[in-house]
Amino acid sequence: MNPNTSPNFSCGRTRRQFLWQAGNGFFGTALTWMLAKDGVQAGETGIGSPGSGLSHFPAKAKSCIFLYMVGGPSHLDTFDPKPTLKKRNGEDYTFEASKGISQKGRGKLKGAPWKFNRCGKSGIEVSELFPHIGKMIDEIAVIRSTTADSAAHGTASLQMNTGFVRQGFPSLGSWATYGLGTENRNMPGFVVLANGAPYSGAQNWSSGFMPSAYQGTVFKTAGDAVSNLKPANGASRESQRMQLDLLGKFNANHLDALPPNSELAARIEAYELAYRMQAHAPDVVTTSDETEATKELYGIGGKETDKFGKSCLLARRLVERGTRFVQLYHSNWDTHGDNDKRHQKLCTQTDKPIAGLLEDLKQRGLLDETLIVWAGEFGRTPVGTGGRDHHAAAFTTWMAGGGIKGGTVHGSTDEFGFHVKSNKAHVHDLHATILHQMGLNHEELTYFHSGRDHRLTDVYGNVLHDIIA
Repeated sequence: MNPNTSPNFSCGRTRRQFLWQAGNGFFGTALTWMLAKDGVQAGETGIGSPGSGLSHFPAKAKSCIFLYMVGGPSHLDTFDPKPTLKKRNGEDYTFEASKGISQKGRGKLKGAPWKFNRCGKSGIEVSELFPHIGKMIDEIAVIRSTTADSAAHGTASLQMNTGFVRQGFPSLGSWATYGLGTENRNMPGFVVLANGAPYSGAQNWSSGFMPSAYQGTVFKTAGDAVSNLKPANGASRESQRMQLDLLGKFNANHLDALPPNSELAARIEAYELAYRMQAHAPDVVTTSDETEATKELYGIGGKETDKFGKSCLLARRLVERGTRFVQLYHSNWDTHGDNDKRHQKLCTQTDKPIAGLLEDLKQRGLLDETLIVWAGEFGRTPVGTGGRDHHAAAFTTWMAGGGIKGGTVHGSTDEFGFHVKSNKAHVHDLHATILHQMGLNHEELTYFHSGRDHRLTDVYGNVLHDIIA
């Protein structure tokens, strides 16, 4: 007689069988929890599933475009006017500097040669180097009191992009896609557009100790959007589909025989995503369907603005199609020598494209749901001869769109722009604010690794509520 159907037991199970099955249930519950900690959601294909909808509260921004100025733009020449510094240009001066935070605290004062104009209804002062961005200043919250922990390019870049000065941690884009997924199964949730290699390279968009599905995917603005995206040897999509199905079967069998393996699950999904991207990525990277007026808005076709303009336009096309996080890198603002001419050239390359991005998003009704962030890894010293050196004790960043209160200024620096005077905003605070606008509580967005729950902001960070609408 089958003991499972024995009439001697009202539930059809012996006590031993009941305890055995209950134990399996507890194991399943624990396994579900462990898989969730590894980023695998119930009912999803595994890692990086789109539209997971795990926000902690309603998001004001569906996506984020981070405009990263590699090398550290000078706050003193762009968004933080210092008339006293300009008046005392050439004087010998010594600042009290913290070791590792500023590269130089002694020398001749160097004022900005540029005029600062009051722009928009808000009257915020912006350097004449940014005439187009100045026209959009009422959409922007300028953070003049940003601080970081390192004045070395490599470590400072890592901190601005990952929250830490050490390697091995997930990037900001990885945290966003880990928490929210992507809204488009045919495109990556995190895309990188690199106009010049940033310091610390791919570590800036690495997924760190998270599954590799959360790392940034590098796109190009010309030719094939993604390297090696086309099928090898002219293989048809039908034959490629058969190959992927067979490979998927082998990988799935292997996965079933292993303990939970997030890396293998991520690899399986990566193959499938790459296959889907073959059909959809070329449509995203092309601009043939854009009007000439739109291209001109971004400066496409201009001698200085064409390259970065194409990246900004591609960023808009990506978020339009559901990409969660886009990182644009523009290089190189490391102006130790000839600061003035270099800034004039670099600002010309980026001013019109960035303003065009803001205006285009606004015209399309997308600015309210797209957070724009502008930053480098640090600022520049108020002392120097010809050039300016690294300075992380005080510099300027800004945010726009995505629920940000435009036409506002957060914080201030002293009369020379060397120290923060009021409302300090550390990199951790910037990250906390970015996640907050995307519906994520930076204290609750955690990933279990090496015996502890990790956060993008570690044990720090406060949301900058005064710049939120």
